[in-house]
Amino acid sequence: MTYETSVPESPFRAEPSARDEAPQFVLPLVVRIERAAPPARTDALETAARAVLVLLSDERALGDGAWAQAVRDWQDARIRKVVRRARGAEWRRAEALDGVTVTGAAAEVRVFPPVPLDGWPKDLVKLQVSGTDLDDPEPPARPAPGTPVLWFNPGLEMSAGKAMAQAGHGAQLAWWELTDERRAAWRDAGFPLAVRTADPGRWRELVDSGLPLVRDAGFTEIAPGSCTVVADHPALR
Repeated sequence: MTYETSVPESPFRAEPSARDEAPQFVLPLVVRIERAAPPARTDALETAARAVLVLLSDERALGDGAWAQAVRDWQDARIRKVVRRARGAEWRRAEALDGVTVTGAAAEVRVFPPVPLDGWPKDLVKLQVSGTDLDDPEPPARPAPGTPVLWFNPGLEMSAGKAMAQAGHGAQLAWWELTDERRAAWRDAGFPLAVRTADPGRWRELVDSGLPLVRDAGFTEIAPGSCTVVADHPALR
């Protein structure tokens, strides 16, 4: 995943940089998908995005916190997120690991501090990446005025797991662009946000708007350089 930005040595640039030589880390997210009651797709995407924000703002991820060095190492290299699914005993084992569970309307997503790319905890590495195909039983409602919206590219098809990671990328980009005061206000409000798919005309406007734009590295599912998400936070307009 890449991001066009004026910040030097951005972890979201596509071209090779010193970040590629650093040890690579990944942010693990696990979504609970029980056979009898899977969450709605949009609910899962929004919950994953909020989970990333909850981790980034957690005291353990800041300063001298227990997760802070892992977060710094992760952000000093390429920013990677992987979503796996769990149910039943798998979910209970995941909940026993150090992390934070974030809930949506029905979705549950647990986010963990970053781990080395090849160093996943055994109770997470066994979880499946595939099988996260979720649906919305009804079209999502129009976002309330003033709500930050993560707009998805209408021309791309992604599994729910892939889309959850992309929503997390978009939320992280918005977080980085905000001032400390705006971050605190968003956090204190509980990180309200919406995930929606833009119509084609609106998408073209969003891509050219200067708002944070996610470009995927193309490791899975979609072509390298694909624009996936625009993070439309009112404070960034």
